[in-house]
Amino acid sequence: MKNRWTFKPLADSNIVQNLIQSIHVSTPIAHLLAMRGIKTYEEAKSFFRPSLDHLHDPFLMKDMDKAVKRLNKAMNVGEKILIYGDYDVDGTTSVALVYGFLSKYYNKLDFYTPDRYAEGYGVSFQGMDWAKEREITLVISLDCGIKSAKQIDYAKTLGIDFIICDHHKPEELPNAFAILDPKRKDCNYPFDELSGCGVGFKLLQALCQTNGYPVSELFKHLDLLALSIAADLVPITGENRVLTYFGIQKINSGASAGIEALIEIAAVKKPLNVSNVVFGLAPRINAVGRISHANNAIRLLFTEDLEQAKVLASSANIHNTDRKSFDQEATKEAILMIEEQNLQDNFSTVLFKKEWHKGIIGIVASRCIEKYHRPTIILTESHGKAAGSARSIKDFDVYEAIGKCEDLLEQFGGHKYAAGLSMSIDKIPDFQKKFELVVSQMIEKEQLIPQIEVDLLLNLNQITPQFYKVIEQMSPFGPLNMQPIFVSQNLDVRHYKVLKEKHLKITVSQNGVSFDAIGFGIAEEFLPILEEKPYIDLCYSIEENDFNGKKSLQLKIRDLR
Repeated sequence: MKNRWTFKPLADSNIVQNLIQSIHVSTPIAHLLAMRGIKTYEEAKSFFRPSLDHLHDPFLMKDMDKAVKRLNKAMNVGEKILIYGDYDVDGTTSVALVYGFLSKYYNKLDFYTPDRYAEGYGVSFQGMDWAKEREITLVISLDCGIKSAKQIDYAKTLGIDFIICDHHKPEELPNAFAILDPKRKDCNYPFDELSGCGVGFKLLQALCQTNGYPVSELFKHLDLLALSIAADLVPITGENRVLTYFGIQKINSGASAGIEALIEIAAVKKPLNVSNVVFGLAPRINAVGRISHANNAIRLLFTEDLEQAKVLASSANIHNTDRKSFDQEATKEAILMIEEQNLQDNFSTVLFKKEWHKGIIGIVASRCIEKYHRPTIILTESHGKAAGSARSIKDFDVYEAIGKCEDLLEQFGGHKYAAGLSMSIDKIPDFQKKFELVVSQMIEKEQLIPQIEVDLLLNLNQITPQFYKVIEQMSPFGPLNMQPIFVSQNLDVRHYKVLKEKHLKITVSQNGVSFDAIGFGIAEEFLPILEEKPYIDLCYSIEENDFNGKKSLQLKIRDLR
C-alpha cells in the first residue's frame, strides 16, 4: 500500500534563529524543537533537563482537597476501602499503584476489576453488590467512573461513597463524593492529558503532602506510571513527559518485581524505551484481561515477591501467545472475507463472525486497517447480540459515523479513533450498508491513503554523532513528541541485499557521505524499485546500530521512492 508523505510546516524563522543562538544547536535541531512548541532558552532547558520539581501541585486539580479529606477520614476511622480499576494496562497499573502505595500505610484495602465479558467496561452494578457484601464504604475508581452515573447512584443507596480518578471527557458529572478529572470543564489543572494512572498518582501525591508521607516512596512506583502512559497512548508532553522520563529510568534500573519478570519473559533487552514498553510489555498485561481475568495482572504488578512475579508473568505470556493465535487466525479470516465478498474498494469494513473471540476483535480491526486503510468494525456474538469494536484512521471520527447509524444500534460508546457498539444480529446487513454510506459521505479520498508525517528534509552530511545525540535527548518519544522522521532526496543506492528473505539492507550515498539503511519486512515490496532505479528518495528515522560492540549510526527505512 503506497503512502503519502506530508511535510510538517516549518517553524517561524525568528524562533529558529533565537534557538540557534541561545542554545547553540544546528538549524535542523532548532526547527525540530520549535515544531514541538519550544521557543525559548528556558523552555529548551526544561525540555532537555526534566525534573520531578516540574510536577504540578496536585491541589490545583478540582476536588483534590475533598478527595484527600474523605480518604483520610476513611483511614482514620477504619473504613474498608476498595480500589476499583479498568481491565486494560492503564486500569491495572492504576490499581497496582494506588493499592500498592496505600497498603504501606493502611490495611483495610481490597481491589476489584470488572470481568471484560460478564460486566464490561467501567463501574458495574455487580461490582457494587460485591463491595456491599464486603462492607466497603469508600471506592476509589481509577481510569473509569466518569461515565458510570447510574452505577454510582446505585452505590450511594448502598452507603458507598466514590472518589473518581478518571481522565476521560465527562458528558455529565456523576453524583460522586469527589471527582478528579482534569478534563472536567470546571477544572483548571494546568495539564489535562494525564493517564488514568496519572490521576491516581496525583491523589497519592496530594496525600503525601498532607500526611507527611515521604514522596520518595511514591516515586518508587514511577515504572508503573510510565507503563500506563506508554500503553494508553496519551501525549508524552508536559507533565507526562517528566513522569515517563523518570519512569523509564526506573524500568531500566530498579523496576518492580512484576515489571522485571515481564521484561525477562518478553526477552526485551535493556535499556527499554517507550516503544519496547508498548510492544513488549503492554500486550502481555492486556492479554490477561482479554483471555482470563485482569486481577492476575494487578497481582503481577504490585507483588514484591520476584518468584511469584515470574509465575504470574509466565501465565501472562501464555495468555499473550493464545491471544496472538486467536487474533492471527481471525485476521486471516477477516482478510479472506473482504476478498471473497469483493469489498476491497469499499470506504469501510464491517465484518461479523460469531466464533471470533470478543477479547481480540479490536486488535483484528487494527490489523485489517494495516491491509485496507479505512474505518473498520469487527463484530462477534456476545450474549445473543452482535458486539463490535471499531477502529479508525487519522483524522476520521468513527464515533461520529457510528452515531449516524444509531437507529440500528442498541448501544455504542467511545471516541474519535476507537469505539464499541452492540446491535441485534439481524440488523447487521442494514448496519453494513448504512455505515458504508455514512463513511463514503464523510471521508476525504486522500484519507484512505496511509500518511507518513515528515519533520524535515535532510542532507546526509547533516547526520552526525552530535546531531543524533541531541535527537536522543528529545526522548522519551510518543504522541505529540514522536521520533523525528526525515526525508533525503536523490540518494545513490550503492548496494543492497535481502536478509532472512524479507528484510532489506541498503547502502545509500549523497555527495560522498554514505549510510547503511535497514527496513524490516519490506524486501518484497521495494526490491523491484531498487532493481530498476539506482537513485531514490528515502523516508527514515535515525538509530544507533550496536553490532559486536561496534556502534554506528544507521537509517531505519519508513518508506522509499
